[in-house]
Amino acid sequence: MTGPRVGVLALQGDVREHARVLAGLGADVVTVRRPEDLAGVDGLVLPGGESSVIDKLARAYGLRQPIRDAIASGLPVLGTCAGLILLADHVTGAIAGQETFGGLDITVRRNAFGSQAESFETDLDVPAFGGPPVHAAFIRAPLVERIGPGVRPLAVLPDGRIVAVQQGALLGTAFHPEVTGETRFHQRLLDAVATSTPVPGGAEGAPIPALTKLTP
Repeated sequence: MTGPRVGVLALQGDVREHARVLAGLGADVVTVRRPEDLAGVDGLVLPGGESSVIDKLARAYGLRQPIRDAIASGLPVLGTCAGLILLADHVTGAIAGQETFGGLDITVRRNAFGSQAESFETDLDVPAFGGPPVHAAFIRAPLVERIGPGVRPLAVLPDGRIVAVQQGALLGTAFHPEVTGETRFHQRLLDAVATSTPVPGGAEGAPIPALTKLTP
C-alpha cells in the first residue's frame, strides 16, 4: 500500500534530510520545484535553508502563489527553520523585498539567536508528543515572538520563548528535527494529512492575508 504523497520544496536547503525522514515513515516523497509538482501532493515540507533565497526562487519559478493557494485550501505543511519563516504571516528582521507564503498567525524574528557561530543544540519537552524530549538543533534559527489566538505552542525554551507551533494543519519549528534523527514532527504532519479535509478554492475557513507584513 502506497503511503501519503508528500512534497518537499526543493529550491534550496536540506531537502534530502527531510525526504529521508518522510520515506522512513512510509510517505511517497516527491520534490517540488515547479507548480505542476504540487499536483496530487497530500502534504508539503518547507525545509531549512535561507528564507530570502527560497522566497526569491519560489517567485522566479512561479511557485509562490500556488503554494499560498495550497495552504489556504488546507494543505498540511511542516516548515522547519527557514520554512517556519516562510509560513509566518509576520516577520521581523526581513531583508528588503522579502515575502513569505503565510498561513501561520505568528510573528517570527529571523536570525534571532545570532550568526552561525551561535548555533546550538538542546533538549526540549514537547507535551503533545509525550515520551522522551526532542533533541533540537538551532542553526541561525528564528524565534516566534507572537502567536495568534488559534496557534498552539508545541515547544518552548527554558526561558519560555516559543520555538515550535501548530495552527490547524500547519506546523512550524525554529529548529531542524530532520538533522538530529527526530521523526515525530514529520509523523505529526502525516497525521494531519490523514485527517485533513482540503477546502476547494482555498478561501473559506483558511484565509491568508493578501500582504504579508515584513519588518526590516
